[in-house]
Amino acid sequence: MIVGSGQGRLAYPVPVGLDPATDYPLGTRRADLIRTPSGVGLESVTLPAARAGELAAADARATAETLALQAEVARGAGRAQLADGLERASELANVPDDELLEIYTALRPGRSSPAELEAWAVRLDGHGASRTAAFVREAAAVYVARGLVVDG
Repeated sequence: MIVGSGQGRLAYPVPVGLDPATDYPLGTRRADLIRTPSGVGLESVTLPAARAGELAAADARATAETLALQAEVARGAGRAQLADGLERASELANVPDDELLEIYTALRPGRSSPAELEAWAVRLDGHGASRTAAFVREAAAVYVARGLVVDG
């Protein structure tokens, strides 16, 4: 395994044999690379398996690794903005849901002070979500410039 060739930006290893041009869509052409959070392979994620209780609810979630692979495919197709979003999503895949909802609420214009947004960025850095932390800092700067922050 190597770190993805997308300018060395992926946080997760990408298989050496991944070819973004020929392996898309991953679910069809490289299902062997996709696993659920509990390690179940994509080929085992079926309606009959769900009905039989063989899958957990978490098995419907994308993993950080799968999102990183999708980012590599998007970048290889020249879709840099989509790749950036998928890379941020891969960082957030392991952040607890309640914390993600709090961050979402804090990022709504007029809900947070610059210091509160910086505190969220620091927490994201602590989760290893440095790209998303940078995004929050960028949003904070724009909010300050446009008067969309609260005093705090």
